Amino acid sequence: MDVRIGVTYSVREIELQLDDDTDRDALRRKVDEVLADDERILWLTDRKGREVGVPSKKIAFVEIGTSEETRSFGFSA
Repeated sequence: MDVRIGVTYSVREIELQLDDDTDRDALRRKVDEVLADDERILWLTDRKGREVGVPSKKIAFVEIGTSEETRSFGFSA
C-alpha cells in the first residue's frame, strides 16, 4: 500500500510503501487519532522495516492508495 504525507513548509512529500496486507481502515483510524492531537507523532513502518515519524502539527495531508494503482507519467489528456 502506498502512502503519501504532505508536510507543511516543505515542497517535498514523504512517500512510503507499506506491506500490501496493511489494513486500510486501521491505518485511517490511526491517522485520525494522531491528527486529533497536535502533540502526537504519526509513526509508520515501511516494507523494509524503516520507521518514519511525522509530528501531527506538521501534517498537511495523508493520501492512502494501493500498490496496484497505475501512475501516469508525462503528459496525459
